[in-house]
Amino acid sequence: MADDEVVALFDDDGAVCGAAPRWRVRAENLRHGATGVLVYDRAGRIYVHRRTATKDVYPGLRDFCCGGVLLAGEGPDDGAAREAFEELGVHGVPLRRLGVRRYEDARTRFVCFQYACVYDGVVTWQPEEVADGRWMTVPELLAVVHSEPADFVPDSVELALDLLTDPGSFGPDLADA
Repeated sequence: MADDEVVALFDDDGAVCGAAPRWRVRAENLRHGATGVLVYDRAGRIYVHRRTATKDVYPGLRDFCCGGVLLAGEGPDDGAAREAFEELGVHGVPLRRLGVRRYEDARTRFVCFQYACVYDGVVTWQPEEVADGRWMTVPELLAVVHSEPADFVPDSVELALDLLTDPGSFGPDLADA
């Protein structure tokens, strides 16, 4: 059960400083580690999914990053690969590191390790986390985010929207990363 997961905690300097059960991280809004993965296909489209209504944070909202909390003792690369596989079935492709950023609001605060990948396999939703999804072009996604911002997970919008228009986050070299 997700509430039983033990999550890596981070200090103000972005270093691991302990661990706590997921339920406590959410209840006390403890700063923790998380990953965010932009999943592109070879056509340059990005996968956008809707979170289930039962998610513990931002239920029912759309997201263009897959990812989640870092478990205690788990490195960011392993956490990103685990989450991409769990949420969308993404596997067998390299994840390119894009950077580390921080996010904080009234519901959550975390250090985010950001990645991108190119995946042309079958997308398989984790039923507990993903209600639906589809591929969108970057211009389509940007238009929807700007016209319906309240329908999207705010942390992805703040931390990763600019990456969608950054040629360094996607390109032919991404597939070979």
